[in-house]
Amino acid sequence: MLPAVTLHGGVRVVAIYAERLKRRGHEVTVVAPPLHISIRRKIKSLVLGRGWPSLRWEEAYFAETAVKPHILESFRPVLAGDVPDADVVVATYYTTADWVRLLPAEKGGKAILIQNYEVEDGETNPELDASWRMPMQKIVISRWLLELAREKFGDARACQVPYGIDFQQFDAPLRQKQEVPTVGLLYSKAWYKACGVSLAAVKKVAASLPRLRLICFGFQRPGPVALRLPRYAEFHFRPAQSKLKELYSQCDVWLCGSDREGFHMPPMEAMACRCPVVSTRVGGPMDMIEEGLNGHLVERRDVAALADRVLDVLNLSPGDWKRMSDAAYCTARRYNWDDATDLFEKALELAIERNRRREWEQSHHADS
Repeated sequence: MLPAVTLHGGVRVVAIYAERLKRRGHEVTVVAPPLHISIRRKIKSLVLGRGWPSLRWEEAYFAETAVKPHILESFRPVLAGDVPDADVVVATYYTTADWVRLLPAEKGGKAILIQNYEVEDGETNPELDASWRMPMQKIVISRWLLELAREKFGDARACQVPYGIDFQQFDAPLRQKQEVPTVGLLYSKAWYKACGVSLAAVKKVAASLPRLRLICFGFQRPGPVALRLPRYAEFHFRPAQSKLKELYSQCDVWLCGSDREGFHMPPMEAMACRCPVVSTRVGGPMDMIEEGLNGHLVERRDVAALADRVLDVLNLSPGDWKRMSDAAYCTARRYNWDDATDLFEKALELAIERNRRREWEQSHHADS
């Protein structure tokens, strides 16, 4: 159950699991309301000359799968009549958790795929926290989310299912450093991506390396002033999935300055293309990066440290850079979608078993 079918990375993950589960012989249904775009956003798009904004599911990650989402006729909650009877039903975002919670037992055991905890430091989101406390099987994607489930929300039964890599899509032969030092990053205006931090670090690096090249991509066009790209940046707007490998393979170091991530795919994809990673201590990078071996980790919002570690990688000798590149590649090879789908299936089985146990206990209690 999706809140909408969009181009966000979390939707891509849902599409991958839906396709792979279907290949394994499961019956899979994806349900979502249509994308809700405010009138203000539509008018802004028209004023900027971008036309009337829309997004059909055919334009998103399900286009190349055998699973075609059932999109509701209007923007509203998903109800019992919208979904088939099933063994298990999965919420994929906190706004869908209550929809799943209210479904009757014949819709199956209840689980929630948790891909981030999007709350700024010092802020609260009661609706988000309520979803973590619901009696569902939690499926989290990184170690820090698993610790959050256990320590903040007291859920010892949450299970971790890390993302995988499609090595037919992301791979690269042995390679050397670029002749022109090249940094790569994901461009985003989302607060938790902290793109401003990354760009500030890149600016510091450029002061030491005037020939610096920046490669970035994203599904939002660059701007405003605070997130303006420098003149040496090469931006790719919504590149085809088949294009990403080429972009990663042109980078000497991949930069992630995020403030909050559940996992974050680009660093792992870059590693699969033999690119070392410099990242803040967030999500997946904390699980994957071994300090000084395949990249570097620094504290969140530390622009100077990010810049210093990027310079460290760019200033490596060809031999030392190649060793770091090879180590990054070996790290990425430990993650694949077959293993991830195995773990995801086991998590769904836990949700089904919890539902059966609950039904038995309710029946036993009624009989007694």
